[in-house]
Amino acid sequence: MIRRDSLLVTLVQRVDRVPMPSSLPQRGKGRPQVYSDRLFLKALVIMLVRHLHWVHPLLSVLDEPTAEMHLMHALLTEAGRFPTRRTWERRLNALPHRLPAQVGCLGRSLVALNDPWATYGRAVAIDSTVLQANGGVWHKTHREQGVVPHTSTDTEAHWTKSGWHGWVYGWTLHMVTVVATVWIPVAADLTAANHADHEIALLLLPELPPEARFVLGDTAYTDPALHQHCAAAGRILITPCRGPYPHADDGVEVRRLFHKLRSLAIENFNAQFKSIFDGHAKCRPKA
Repeated sequence: MIRRDSLLVTLVQRVDRVPMPSSLPQRGKGRPQVYSDRLFLKALVIMLVRHLHWVHPLLSVLDEPTAEMHLMHALLTEAGRFPTRRTWERRLNALPHRLPAQVGCLGRSLVALNDPWATYGRAVAIDSTVLQANGGVWHKTHREQGVVPHTSTDTEAHWTKSGWHGWVYGWTLHMVTVVATVWIPVAADLTAANHADHEIALLLLPELPPEARFVLGDTAYTDPALHQHCAAAGRILITPCRGPYPHADDGVEVRRLFHKLRSLAIENFNAQFKSIFDGHAKCRPKA
């Protein structure tokens, strides 16, 4: 027999305590959902812990004749029913579109529970990090011709130019975290790498806890529409000024301080995220 408090069992059971958004993205026409999104979040936890990237390995692991997997199978059963392989594939592929709302809901709940701003300014840091796509790349000439050079090519990914890595074919993880002694992600989204950071920020900021008053970003978020959006919500967007260094205006020292706070929070968080979830390797965003 296994201990019921083994790491994997404990993590999967904790999903039952995760708050769910009151309103998720609208579904299209078709059959009503039989299984809850919470069930597929549990499966996602198993896939992350066991480093499983596709549905077939997930089902193979769940079929292992062990007490732990027998319990896992029970935790992934609802109303006496276990999803079929096709249902696993379809719902796990749809999960990324629902995760931004889920991350925002969980983040707001953790902020309310832990009160990370009790002794700190109510600031959040926003940034993006590039994830290299799995398989081969899809060059512009082939894309325009509609020619996919290899079956391993991720055709939903795209190109971007990173200041650190140069040209990268892949995806961008957009993240907002609390600036405090505890880094709590309060908004996130995964997009093809060619989306502008300031445009995705407009979609992330509504997920922030209402207490947040300062939004710290780099020069990619220096955008008039983003400044207006923050001002309308009672927030202040703080970003570095464009132009040659050194800057000599009156606000340079204040911006330097805020930039350091942003860097300590979001860049360290992104580094830990990539380390934990193998983000430095090529990634496959869909199951």
